[in-house]
Amino acid sequence: MAQGVGGTAFAEDVDDYEDLLDFVAMIEDPGDLERFVRLLPTPVRRRLVDGWGWRAHAGQRPPAGADFAVWLLRAGRGFGKTLAGAKWVGEKARACPSARIAIVGATIEDSAAVMVEGPSGLVASARTGEAPLWVPSRRALYWPSGAEGHVYSAAAPEKLRGPEHDFAWCDELAKWPAAAGAAAWDNLVMGLRRGERPQIVVTTTPRAAGLLRRVRGLGGTVETHGRTADNPHLPDAAVAGAYAAYGGTRLGRQELDAEMFDEVEGALWTREGIESSRSGTPSRDHRRIVVGVDPPASVEGACGIVVCGLGQDGIGYVLADVTEAGLTPEGWARKVAAAAEGWRAHRVVAEANNGGRMVESVLRGAAAGLAVKLVHASEGKSARAEPVAALFEGGRARLAGAFPELEDQLCGLVLGGGYEGPGASPDRADAMVWALTELMLGPGRAEPRVTLL
Repeated sequence: MAQGVGGTAFAEDVDDYEDLLDFVAMIEDPGDLERFVRLLPTPVRRRLVDGWGWRAHAGQRPPAGADFAVWLLRAGRGFGKTLAGAKWVGEKARACPSARIAIVGATIEDSAAVMVEGPSGLVASARTGEAPLWVPSRRALYWPSGAEGHVYSAAAPEKLRGPEHDFAWCDELAKWPAAAGAAAWDNLVMGLRRGERPQIVVTTTPRAAGLLRRVRGLGGTVETHGRTADNPHLPDAAVAGAYAAYGGTRLGRQELDAEMFDEVEGALWTREGIESSRSGTPSRDHRRIVVGVDPPASVEGACGIVVCGLGQDGIGYVLADVTEAGLTPEGWARKVAAAAEGWRAHRVVAEANNGGRMVESVLRGAAAGLAVKLVHASEGKSARAEPVAALFEGGRARLAGAFPELEDQLCGLVLGGGYEGPGASPDRADAMVWALTELMLGPGRAEPRVTLL
């Protein structure tokens, strides 16, 4: 008998297996869970480990009840997507002894080293007694059930012309070479005609690749999404370190949070350009600091509040984004005043189109000593932003840190007019444009800092 926490005992003949699963589900700490499993009798431990569903986190399970043609698992690094793909294939090999399964990676080396031989691959993740025989010379796997797996490379699409399969696992689709990868996908799909319900699982970290966008848009695709931080089995220190180094940056949002970045055609800012303009931790040693404000048209709207500074090096820096939605005029005015005081700003620049003098009145009401300049928008948002975008492109303006929501809005402003970013209006971007315009494109005269009493 194995004695569990609180006196719960589990028999070696596994009669109490369902009770064991219920008990294991209550153990939240991965370390405690691992120690408990080690204490179980060998037959119990083997059955528990083989039935991996109890330790799979939600994102690793196929979509419940979805009759999909393609399951696209888009997830960050360390999420466990390789293991999810391998387990899905193993289940298909067990359930369909006559199945032929295509295993496709970006290269033949990736297919073999990661999908087949890797620590989360098909051989290592198989149930006890069900590991496939891997024959590298044939690039083939043979399961004890009778199912077969055949390994392919997306770089060699002609190898997929002709063979027929029941199922397929495609790994790191975003890494597949552009032209060859598209041809490999087409050949794979056209050969997926065995069995009653051919299916594909795609496991990938996202990139703005044409094939990935195409697969996402297919009618039979069901997409699930997960972040690195969603995997409870990863060491806390490793996750914290990764997010401390890359959190909020384009690389972190893509590789850790698995966000898709589709560049808007004609955008004033690109993801690559934004990343190259990032300068690190904000400094408070600036020749001049301005708070840009884009007041909301209604209480439900967001008030854009962005702090920018002119550095000692003559470069304009975005220092902080404290934009907030759902505030009354008095509420966002206090928020602006707090930002001005906290950064010792020289001036607040606020757009007066929504409310006119009311904007100045509520700002001065929040802090009597606030130096307020009202500006009027005679051009569209994109037209106002074009000179500021040129500052970034020329290296004269930079981001002092990561501002994900602001960056998303910047990438939605289109040359010649229009906005295709998140939300109805680029309130954050507009506030930044007003502040940097005042700092870099205005008179630029020295002014005393704002001190609120």
